Amino acid sequence: MPSPHYYCHHAVAAAVLRLLCAAALAAPGTDGGGPPPPSPPPSSVVVDDSGCLRQCGDVHIPHPFGAGPADSCSVSPELRLHCNDTAGNGGVHKLFIRGALGDSTGVDIEVVDIDVIHGQMRVVSDIFFSCFVNDNTTSHGRSKLLTKLPEPYRFSSASNKFMVLGCLTVTYMLGAAYEDDDGGNDKRRWHMAGCVADCRGNSSLKHPTNGSCIGTIQGDDDGLRYYYASFDNIVNDTDFNATYPCAYALLMDSSYRFNFSTSHLLAPGNEFNKSRVPVVLDWVIRNKTCRAAAHTQQPAGAGYACVSDHSECVDASRSRRGYRCKCAKGFEGDPYVKQGCKDIDECKDNRTFPCYGNCNNRIGTHDCVCPEGTHGNASNIGECIDNPSFPPLPFRVRLATGISAGVLVAVIAFLAIKVLLHKRRMKRQTLFQHNGGQLLKHILKVEGNASFTVYSRGDILIASRSFRKTKIVGEGAHGTVYKVTLDVGGRAAAVAVKRCKAIDESRKKEFVQELVILCHLSHPNIVKLVGCCLEFEAPMLVYEFVQNGNLNQLLHGSPRRRVSLPTRLRIAAESAEALAHLHTHPVHPVLHGDVKPENILLADGWIAKVSDFGCSTIKDNVQVVPKGTLAYLDPEFLHSFQLTDKGDVYSFGVVLVELLTRKKPRSTSKEEKNMAWIFQESMRQGTLHELLDKDIVLEGESSMVVIKQVTELASRCLAVPSATRPSMELVAQQLRQLKDQVVEVECPQEVEDDLGPTEMEMTTGYPTAQTLSTEAPRRTSTLSTE
Repeated sequence: MPSPHYYCHHAVAAAVLRLLCAAALAAPGTDGGGPPPPSPPPSSVVVDDSGCLRQCGDVHIPHPFGAGPADSCSVSPELRLHCNDTAGNGGVHKLFIRGALGDSTGVDIEVVDIDVIHGQMRVVSDIFFSCFVNDNTTSHGRSKLLTKLPEPYRFSSASNKFMVLGCLTVTYMLGAAYEDDDGGNDKRRWHMAGCVADCRGNSSLKHPTNGSCIGTIQGDDDGLRYYYASFDNIVNDTDFNATYPCAYALLMDSSYRFNFSTSHLLAPGNEFNKSRVPVVLDWVIRNKTCRAAAHTQQPAGAGYACVSDHSECVDASRSRRGYRCKCAKGFEGDPYVKQGCKDIDECKDNRTFPCYGNCNNRIGTHDCVCPEGTHGNASNIGECIDNPSFPPLPFRVRLATGISAGVLVAVIAFLAIKVLLHKRRMKRQTLFQHNGGQLLKHILKVEGNASFTVYSRGDILIASRSFRKTKIVGEGAHGTVYKVTLDVGGRAAAVAVKRCKAIDESRKKEFVQELVILCHLSHPNIVKLVGCCLEFEAPMLVYEFVQNGNLNQLLHGSPRRRVSLPTRLRIAAESAEALAHLHTHPVHPVLHGDVKPENILLADGWIAKVSDFGCSTIKDNVQVVPKGTLAYLDPEFLHSFQLTDKGDVYSFGVVLVELLTRKKPRSTSKEEKNMAWIFQESMRQGTLHELLDKDIVLEGESSMVVIKQVTELASRCLAVPSATRPSMELVAQQLRQLKDQVVEVECPQEVEDDLGPTEMEMTTGYPTAQTLSTEAPRRTSTLSTE
């Protein structure tokens, strides 16, 4: 029989699944709709000693899954299943996961098998269909049914196929995949695949027969979390539609044998419309990488699923944040159960582990050696050959020689380790003395400062995982900052460890004196110094950790936040009060030297806390090279290299300009001028309103009066010469007065652009086939960055 005309095309950049597009009138088979595996016979559930269900119907519930009243039955809430009596008391028990329809209505998805070795689960799924009735209108049936999987499940791209049955029709498979971004949130990617079947070129196809299947679309993408099928008619052929009115779309297990009958294309009332097919899901244990799950929880490893000895953790793909467990090489079994991974006896499986000599099984491996008197590779047949020139030594001689050699190696290794540890201990003591540690201990003892902790080198190395890059939260001109957990006042707390750059030998004593001053600083808007470590080449300073980022991220981060004028004035006033407190220290005034938004941290409630002054205060009166950031640096410093409190005032003035304009002080373009210069020039020309941020300009005329006074204060801070600038005390006082004139009513809010949904998107929350096809150019960039 001649092949029908057909067209199969891909409508996405990367395929969703391995798709089998059967665009013929019939697929191989004889009859029947290929129903899923039969429902389990009635049976009672099996409950373990903890009250958790381990058997529902004939489905075994292995770890890390669970069902039952207790949350501890499963390793995480996402892996908790439901066992329902579907026919009343004494009826058939079936296992379910909770999914959702397009309107987010909950729906139970039946589970028929769980495979913990390969991280898969088989469930049953409805068949999508669309049928035409006599008046040539369309009865969509389940063509718009939307199945949305809960976390942490995805439709398997490697183990499923998408089959389309029918003629004179266009079928779309629409869906969305989700991948985790750097923040652990879902990032959606749209997918669409289509298949066109055209049988008009051969009239004999109006009388279908079994045995024809054409068209294939394949892909290797993963992460599909929901999908639905959409049908469309190519041609208005009333006779043909009346004879064979139905078309079907099936997503199913690729290993499942599907039998197709021509009766499936007949009237909508046939039993095939009620059939279901098995579908394979991939699953992971959500929201943790292997390293995070095993090491970062308190107590260590709580909730970690790979509990068996000789088990290993495997991170999910780059598009998903999660992990699975497997038995290590040389072991097999269930890694989610204690002692579930059993040693493989390789000597009993000569087909997988061939051995043509003497086989000796060991835990996790085995030895395969040639018989005594021969040598060679015993794993290959015929490679053990005689060696008469060198007869083997007696067993006792070999044993004595081996023991002696082993003892000698052990003694040498022990002595080497002792010498190495002694050298490391001496080096730590030398560095501690070299960095002024003895003087610091003496001063702390005299003053009785018990709140300041001197940490050991081991404390810092263990907490920072030997300064791994994943622990870095910031890098500045004076050092690198790591977020770690250390003991503070007898309890574990998150802290920021600053790894300072090396200091001059002549300044060791000055460093210790200033360190004592810094640990006594107590101000609500200054980051607290809680300890240090002096057993490295450069000092380590330990500060309290401030969790809401910094002012630079608030003003210029993504997504963009709407920051009101009162909030900006409060942050500015709190920062100015902190700098004034440093400048007016009664014993030893402290100069910051690097005032910029990155060094103004934000705590709960967006409270400002000035940071990054610990290393910068280790200073001479005259600096050889600039220590601050050039865009915020006092121009007079470049001539005198003299650190003064008026230099901090100038830098703070640049921060005020950035708060008013929401623009970086220096453009990346060499042609554009410094924002501080542009600000001063616009004030002289009366065009300052063009620079101001629209978020604060639109807050009303009363705010403009306050804004004008803030701009005048910023201009005085930027004045040259520096002697004409106000002190930080005066700046803080004026900012607090201006802050009191406006009312702060809300925290910064995220602002997101919206292209505007279609009518169906507003109803279901998901795009239609028409939206994806007709408006693809407009939505491509939005979907790719969503």
